Amino acid sequence: MVAEGQVLDGGCLCGAIRYRLTGPSLFVSQCCCKDCQKATGTGHTTIVGIHRSQLALEGEPATYTNTGESGGSVTRHFCGTCAGRLYTSGDMPGEFIMVQAGSLDDPSAIAPESVIYLKDAASWDRFDPALPKYEVMQPRDNHTR
Repeated sequence: MVAEGQVLDGGCLCGAIRYRLTGPSLFVSQCCCKDCQKATGTGHTTIVGIHRSQLALEGEPATYTNTGESGGSVTRHFCGTCAGRLYTSGDMPGEFIMVQAGSLDDPSAIAPESVIYLKDAASWDRFDPALPKYEVMQPRDNHTR
């Protein structure tokens, strides 16, 4: 979790896009959905859920939009030069965005609180056994701190 008022900086691989995230986070989850696997080239991605207003961005990301499992649009924001993933937005969750934890300058500043879309997890991927796990999305009431 990112604490109230805590500030974390991040950006893409080449440094063309920088951002500042201000807490509190709504959730920090490891997502195993098929789209996250394809977008990252690995078994899951770790995401930090925040309100759009909590992200200050320097630079203009490129985007790719597709339809998610929910039926809503999902837009991935990334650097057009180095392709470094930055955050995801969409119709569902609306005003929330999900920042890629790996794009933080210090990814160790956060820790996952749950695993979502476990139904799509690769058999070789491993998770902290202490984390709550959800077959699909974590119930919304847990995302509204």
